[in-house]
Amino acid sequence: MGSLADPGVLREVLGRHGFRFSKAMGQNFLINPSVCPRMAAACGAEECAGVLEIGPGVGVLTRELSQAAKKVVSIELDSRLFPVLEETLSGCGNVELVQGDVLKLDLAALIQEKFGGEPICVCANLPYYITSPVIMGLLEGGLPLKSLTVLVQKEAAQRLCAQPGSRECGAVSVSVQYHSRPKLLFEVGRGSFMPPPKVDSAVLRMEMRTSPPVEVPDKAFFFRVARGAFSQRRKTAANAVSAALGAPKPLVEEALRSAGAQPNARAEQLTLEKLAAFSSALWESRPGWA
Repeated sequence: MGSLADPGVLREVLGRHGFRFSKAMGQNFLINPSVCPRMAAACGAEECAGVLEIGPGVGVLTRELSQAAKKVVSIELDSRLFPVLEETLSGCGNVELVQGDVLKLDLAALIQEKFGGEPICVCANLPYYITSPVIMGLLEGGLPLKSLTVLVQKEAAQRLCAQPGSRECGAVSVSVQYHSRPKLLFEVGRGSFMPPPKVDSAVLRMEMRTSPPVEVPDKAFFFRVARGAFSQRRKTAANAVSAALGAPKPLVEEALRSAGAQPNARAEQLTLEKLAAFSSALWESRPGWA
């Protein structure tokens, strides 16, 4: 078998197994031969108990990861790809395939079973339509992770790396900055995939923090406030949070003032420190409204 980065070889392999691409699953397989080696090198596989891969596709990245990691566990939703992967991953004895939906699997139990609960790395070419829920689930799931290295839509990568207080920031950016130190590594053009998507992509690495950069009395409440603040971007943070949490607007505005922010500030104007102070003040005011 030739290189899977060769479109002709890839078409031959997929045709032999009667495979057809699914738009609903966001299937765009990498054919740029330089991308997967760079991702495998960047994910820090040698520092972890192993690598959890999400969506191996035809196994191009999986093969690279198998050479760097002690063990690779790849989660694939599309059962039609398993015969393909059995062929393309032949000889990769440290790779194990798991059929399932990453958004529904008990990842804590899976990591415990497959890696003994030791810290692992995540490396994935993520379908665009599940980027945010997958990353939020990984970051906020209390999992033993050292890093996440993901290939996502370029615009999503820029949002994920955005600093709170900047225009590009959103609720997922807050979670990323709270849990990790993100870095955009390199861009990947749309021609690097088969079939080519309509947008360019980028690879970013999120190194998990050992402790959060801000202190809050209740982490779950902090993220409720952050999600509420960004839920209606055209509104002020006070209006959006008041509607999302059912808190009286005067109390919300007072909490913003105590955090050093203007009562008419929008969510993207709040730094991580101000968001933390804002949620802490709201937490203290809860006897008055919750």
